[in-house]
Amino acid sequence: MIEIDEEWAGQRIDNFLMRICKGVPKSHVYRILRSGEVRVNKGRVGADYRLMAGDRVRVPPIRIAAREVETPTWMPAPVYTIVHEDDFLLVIDKPAGLAVHGGSGVSFGVIEQLRNARPTAKFLELVHRLDRETSGLLMIAKRRSALVALHEQIRENRIDKRYLACVVGDWHDARRAVKAPLHKYLTPEGERRVRVQEDGQASHTIFNLVERFKGYALLECELKTGRTHQIRVHLQHLGTPIVGDEKYGDYALNRQLSRSGVRPGIKRMFLHAYKLRFTHPGSGESVELHAPLPADCRHFIDQLKEEDGHAAKAI
Repeated sequence: MIEIDEEWAGQRIDNFLMRICKGVPKSHVYRILRSGEVRVNKGRVGADYRLMAGDRVRVPPIRIAAREVETPTWMPAPVYTIVHEDDFLLVIDKPAGLAVHGGSGVSFGVIEQLRNARPTAKFLELVHRLDRETSGLLMIAKRRSALVALHEQIRENRIDKRYLACVVGDWHDARRAVKAPLHKYLTPEGERRVRVQEDGQASHTIFNLVERFKGYALLECELKTGRTHQIRVHLQHLGTPIVGDEKYGDYALNRQLSRSGVRPGIKRMFLHAYKLRFTHPGSGESVELHAPLPADCRHFIDQLKEEDGHAAKAI
């Protein structure tokens, strides 16, 4: 028997059951709902029933085969840096190369590491996502009310997310808005990709020039919509792909830059989520957080400055 508190009030019971019954197939969750094995306040309910504070939910015993639970037997210690934490949310500085969640050949990601490291936490859910090779600020909700409030801010474009990207090519505009629509598709190998296409989803990115170098530029990228691979594909569309981007970049240049001893050199995609501004879901106050440019990205910029004859200095 589970008593519903304010944090779960308003959620559909099917989503609630899938959250607390980890590893149970969706088909089985709907089957126990249809059969009446799940009861709310001793009565049967449909899958679309929305829970209310004070409801008492009966969840029947559920047996599943061990092979259906895909929890890894070993998980490394988290390697991220905590930028902000309170009773409502956690914000970390995610390193490049770490997925935000398991799937697509990845056994675990940030969220699985967090749940493993904090077994007593009642609620930990990703507010948004970052590509595996993108570093920077990532929000995790610690309460359902915080998740709902932050998702509402995302839908209404009230969260200011800024990235730093180093691109290949000549960039001259101090500020440039791109509204090229984006379409998701699968390659013949089954890999997810995105391209600019007339009937795609509306997408809007603003690029601000931070510094220009010979053959490269450092840009601030401001997301107005949150499409998959949006910054990467918009920059590819402009003919100035991101340094180190294996999906949408200059593959020959990326190989050259990743070789040991090459100057300038870098072994990752240069895209970093460095700033977040949002309304706190608990206090209602404005919060602004920053994550410094990682050491390998700073080093690459310093090398570009040296190549240009500038005095090297950290950003």
